Amino acid sequence: MTRIALIGYGAMGHEIERLAPSLDCDVTRIFNEDRPLHVGGPDEFDVAIDFTQPDAVIGNVRTLCAMKKSVVIGTTGWYDHMQEVRGLVETARIGCIWGSNFSVGVQMFLRIVRAAAIMAHDEPSYDVMVHEWHHRRKKDSPSGTALSVANVILDEMSRKDHIVNETQHGQINPSALHVTSTRGGEVVGKHVVTLDSVFDSIEITHNAKNRSGFAHGSLIAASWIARRQGFYNFSDVFPEISEPTQ
Repeated sequence: MTRIALIGYGAMGHEIERLAPSLDCDVTRIFNEDRPLHVGGPDEFDVAIDFTQPDAVIGNVRTLCAMKKSVVIGTTGWYDHMQEVRGLVETARIGCIWGSNFSVGVQMFLRIVRAAAIMAHDEPSYDVMVHEWHHRRKKDSPSGTALSVANVILDEMSRKDHIVNETQHGQINPSALHVTSTRGGEVVGKHVVTLDSVFDSIEITHNAKNRSGFAHGSLIAASWIARRQGFYNFSDVFPEISEPTQ
């Protein structure tokens, strides 16, 4: 059984705690503003799961490195400090796994998008665009998942070489990948990739129904990283599908 510490105890923390027993995990520690994570504090856990705020990530990672405890980073918006966090993790020889989205379904979605982008690369009649919806409280825009989707497309389509996320009031540059956002209501998360041509239109959609999928994936990640050292993305948990042998 993997012993879990929660850093942050909001809606996601409560859902992780609820699902933990079903994935052979046990939440043994909860850290929040009243009970902060600190060196020399309680350490009866194998992996910490961080769903806090972007400006707290580096400090939490530093503390966990000093405690020699591995971490799952579910927080987004800290990616400008990616190399710093990687260096801390590798120097301390702990395990760290991060992701813009810990839904297993999103991992499927990203692979489907990659396959479509590879095909569209060789068929210039198809243009591609990305749109995402989230609840009105979400702070980052575009979402980290939308940027991950966009980077998959940029990797596979050489005629798209940069992202624009502002409203376009005129003709868009053909080399730009338009990534747009809507914020409102209680939408958990919806991402749509559209491939459009004069012949037809294709929409690839991932629609999160609730937070349970993210909690489920973060527990999978915690069990996976508990046995490893190094710096990983959540996609590393799921090996690429190979071509069938004849």
